[in-house]
Amino acid sequence: MHNFIIFLQIAVALGLLNVWLLRVGRSTGFRGGDAHSMREEFAVYGLPAWSMQVVGTLKIAAAVCLIAGIWFRYLVLPAAVIVCVLMVGALAMHLKVRDSLKKSLPALMVLAACATICWSYTR
Repeated sequence: MHNFIIFLQIAVALGLLNVWLLRVGRSTGFRGGDAHSMREEFAVYGLPAWSMQVVGTLKIAAAVCLIAGIWFRYLVLPAAVIVCVLMVGALAMHLKVRDSLKKSLPALMVLAACATICWSYTR
């Protein structure tokens, strides 16, 4: 089970870093509404421009903590909880703009992975 949790930590971290460092300005099939970039996506949701910086910083920091948590276990639970909260927010935004399930699926999968990580660190 321990190796599976480490796998989830790495998978979530790499996914977050991919989205927020490599694909932030690119169009994907998972962007909310008709957005073609992260900035447009936050605008579609009706969120202020500064919120993108806050969410991005939190997600990048959490991703780094999930990876560092392989060696420093105390970092994992706070990072996974932060990601869970952010994914609930992401799902709420997808619902707000009536996105298809396909667009919500990545957030739902990351939420499930981080909930599993949280569960494993609290038992």
